[in-house]
Amino acid sequence: MRRGERRDAGGPRPESPVPAGKASLEEPPDVPSAGRATGPGAGRRSTESEVYDDGTNTFFWRAHTLTVLFILTCTLGYVTLLEETPQDTAYNTKRGIVASILVFLCFGVTQAKDGPFSRPHPAYWRFWLCVSVVYELFLIFILFQTVQDGRQFLKYVDPKLGVPLPERHYGGNCLIYDPDNETDPFHNVWDKLDGFVPAHFLGWYLKTLMIRDWWMCMIISVMFEFLEYSLEHQLPNFSECWWDHWIMDVLVCNGLGIYCGMKTLEWLSLKTYKWQGLWNIPTYKGKMKRIAFQFTPYSWVRFEWKPASSLRRWLAVCGIILVFLLAELNTFYLKFVLWMPPEHYLVLLRLVFFVNVGGVAMREIYDFMDDPHPRGGGPGGDTPWGQGASWRTLGAPCCPCRKPHKKLGPQAWLVAAITATELLIVVKYDPHTLTLSLPFYISQCWTLGSVLVLTWTVWRFFLRDITLRYKETRRQKQQSKDDRGSAVGNGDQHPLGLDEDLLEPGVAEGEGPPTPN
Repeated sequence: MRRGERRDAGGPRPESPVPAGKASLEEPPDVPSAGRATGPGAGRRSTESEVYDDGTNTFFWRAHTLTVLFILTCTLGYVTLLEETPQDTAYNTKRGIVASILVFLCFGVTQAKDGPFSRPHPAYWRFWLCVSVVYELFLIFILFQTVQDGRQFLKYVDPKLGVPLPERHYGGNCLIYDPDNETDPFHNVWDKLDGFVPAHFLGWYLKTLMIRDWWMCMIISVMFEFLEYSLEHQLPNFSECWWDHWIMDVLVCNGLGIYCGMKTLEWLSLKTYKWQGLWNIPTYKGKMKRIAFQFTPYSWVRFEWKPASSLRRWLAVCGIILVFLLAELNTFYLKFVLWMPPEHYLVLLRLVFFVNVGGVAMREIYDFMDDPHPRGGGPGGDTPWGQGASWRTLGAPCCPCRKPHKKLGPQAWLVAAITATELLIVVKYDPHTLTLSLPFYISQCWTLGSVLVLTWTVWRFFLRDITLRYKETRRQKQQSKDDRGSAVGNGDQHPLGLDEDLLEPGVAEGEGPPTPN
């Protein structure tokens, strides 16, 4: 799909006129304004920024399908005809698997469907979609192995793996000021300031850019600390000092990351999205600025989750929080059951993977919940506005605005499948650890919290609606009684059944019929 075809549509804001001579996202030049749907919900969302694009389609934005096919064929031909095949079976197996994955990635990058993001390039997000497929297939393969074979299989990835992890002690002395250590009484605090502190900050900064909501980020941050409290009898590295949970994690690392993320979201929502081709910019400073902005979003949509607006949105938000927490827990449990050290590069690669696919997945979930443009036409569908299509030209009786997508996006589907598969691997590889019973006071706290959430859900979306509907019915009945009473009163004053409002002014006042002209 060409870059100019990916531009959304919608009327420009009254206070933001479209500059003359520029092809606007909101007012395509080849679409007559009379053919577009009108109304308060038509076109662009109220939370979506305006975008101006001159439609330049350079070499950078072309698909290059034949070029990739030619290079791929030449590479395979070179390996087949000019290289001598080694006699090492294990080496050939690894090489064949890697080559198969690379061929699949080449196919996906050139042929997969574009996602909701187009910066820095749509091929970048298509690449991560294909990586998601490969990772899910790898997890399925691990899931169908025995516990011993699955752990030893990782030796083919790294010979250092497949070895039980050494016992490590966490928690320990939780004194912030240790008077017994005269040399460094704050040694407990300095011991916690390791490489995970900036990792926590950066992680929550990126999560805030994915979720785009302060309340949801804080809820996930606090709930994960409660999960660490609850599961420290299963995993030793969940055992931390109280000030490490609430001061270092929630307030300093997570809180500061969320704050910086919200400030970045504020800047992105106020930023002007005006795109020009690189060769259309006259100054070198403008060209360098355009290159830097290539790594910023093409447009911006502010997320408004509104969990209390309907039962569907409430359940969706609860599901998003649950998947986030499961993905966080899987990070620790997978390391534990697959015998991976915390500093291993596979752990870091998994985090980099979720950073790249999480933003796309959240956007697809938000579009699934609240998108004014259904699939099949208009912006975000199969027929772009740039080709002169509109709701009326497509034959629709009206603009089906705010109609959710019929299906979940592919990246969101894969992220949910990956999270569930990782959980199943943990359950299969170490069921004994997961079945360790919770302490009594912990189970009581979670039971009380679940009951409160369930009670609020029933009251908010069932009992409250029934009560409001009953009050509205009573109000309407009382109003109808008052109307009938006023009608009877008017009948006593006018036996002939004539109302003063139906009479001419002169007749109502007894002045006789009006004189005809």
